[in-house]
Amino acid sequence: MKLTDPRLRLAVLVASVVVVLDQLTKAIVVAAIPLHHQIDLTSFLALTYVRNRGAAFSALAEAPASVRVPLFVVVTLIAVGVLLSYLRDTPPERRGLIAAFGAILGGAIGNLICRLRAGEVIDFVLLHWNGWQWPVFNVADSAITVGVAVLLLQSLRGGAAADFTRPTLADTTSDQSER
Repeated sequence: MKLTDPRLRLAVLVASVVVVLDQLTKAIVVAAIPLHHQIDLTSFLALTYVRNRGAAFSALAEAPASVRVPLFVVVTLIAVGVLLSYLRDTPPERRGLIAAFGAILGGAIGNLICRLRAGEVIDFVLLHWNGWQWPVFNVADSAITVGVAVLLLQSLRGGAAADFTRPTLADTTSDQSER
């Protein structure tokens, strides 16, 4: 893919916005909120500064940094490669799908920056209700979640799956025989 490709430009634009917002909000949280301090904003939303050494839901948080960090870097780089491959196969008119890929890429890069810088990710958004709470998350996590939700909704509607399939030899042969 070339930088002149409108699909890549849109995905990079969305990813860049996500990375900037993610890193900016994390820097503000680190500067303004003491570690493990909670600021209730509503009855169900709070800001709280925590550091997550693990992946989603703190998976592998107790693994040694010498294993955890390289593993997360490799997994992130593979995911970026897979997303770019899908992006290449996405028709240019599917801008929502392309933006979803950009959101996922931006989220992955935002959290990767934290892992490379500190070996852990800064999280700060806490959703809670009557003693129940969702794991603390950040802008990057939100972008990944929204991007994946868009992809899933598109695939359930049949749109995304059709866009990612390439014709097989049998398809092209049957097309020619029908003429």
